Amino acid sequence: MPQVVAAILCILLTGIIIKLLRQPQLITYLLVGMLIGPWGLGLVSDPELITRLGAIGVVLLLFFVGMETDASKLVANWKLAVFGTVLQILLSIGCVWLIGMWYEWSLARIILIGFVVSLSSTVVVIKLLQDNGLLNSKMGQGVLGITLAQDLAIIPMLIILGLFTADSINPEHLAKQGIGTVIAGALFGYIVYRKEIHLPFASWLHNDRELQLFTALSVCFGLSLITAWFDLSTALGAFIAGMLIGVTKETQWAHHNLESFKVLFVALFFVSVGMLLDLNFLLEHWAQVCFLVLSALITNTFINALILRMAKFSWHDSLFAGLLLSQISEFSFVLAAVGYQAHIITNIAYQLVISAIALSLLVSPLWINSGRKLLHWHQAKR
Repeated sequence: MPQVVAAILCILLTGIIIKLLRQPQLITYLLVGMLIGPWGLGLVSDPELITRLGAIGVVLLLFFVGMETDASKLVANWKLAVFGTVLQILLSIGCVWLIGMWYEWSLARIILIGFVVSLSSTVVVIKLLQDNGLLNSKMGQGVLGITLAQDLAIIPMLIILGLFTADSINPEHLAKQGIGTVIAGALFGYIVYRKEIHLPFASWLHNDRELQLFTALSVCFGLSLITAWFDLSTALGAFIAGMLIGVTKETQWAHHNLESFKVLFVALFFVSVGMLLDLNFLLEHWAQVCFLVLSALITNTFINALILRMAKFSWHDSLFAGLLLSQISEFSFVLAAVGYQAHIITNIAYQLVISAIALSLLVSPLWINSGRKLLHWHQAKR
């Protein structure tokens, strides 16, 4: 109990300071995670607990993103989302390949690190778009489509990494994943086609907030378990579940009733990310970590800006969108862990990657705000 109280007070006090500095509360959660984690004050030192909290946070984050996503707009921007994401991944691998040739990295390591840096953080991007009133703008929808496509791209990324690491390819495993992908795609298509879906027994939920809450959470975790059974990402199931709740006529209460859960688990997830930062390792290898973070921010900014410029966006909008997409995604932790477990990267390389991902999430709001001022970009530009 004292640990919980201390953590809440840390979030409150740090949040007040961050608000006075006019920075996103995301920074608060990351800093508090670093402070109370195993390499800070040690208020929370159970690594298994950290992993579980992070996994639950990812599932719920994608659930809320799904609820706020307009499937028809995603379909309208499918060319930018799909081809932009593929181009982003290929260009990222190309940049890493240039570095890998110098250090004589294996092909598997080059592809792994290319995958890691190519993904942008959906929750950071959505939060910043919401704060700036840009989520429903043309640029905002383009950026959202790219981030969601990147999140879904983690599925083929994991399959590709599995091909590099497996002693032999398991046809049954690949078939299971393929069937799951087809089913998920069919459900997504059904949601887009129907646009409005009616839940059975919806009248029972009309005035019962408790049943509403547990119905939404059951749909979220139920579809997550189904996609997990098909050896796909649980986040994919949560995202589709969120879209399903979002288009169900009788569940317009979900946004209001679950808003507090959204705040709680967004905070929970990023606090768990902050806990992953080994401060001793960071201080010992600060030059390498800072180089990796700066390289990722610059590379992602200009690659994504180029992609949006090719999609006929103005240079101002393209560069600002590139800034929004500059950080490394929270899902890159999953790819890094897979690479480490498969011995594609060493323990030191894994710690470097983990530190670079977390630090990029921490400094990205400052990077975006600085770039925004340099571009003289404001909300009127849409």
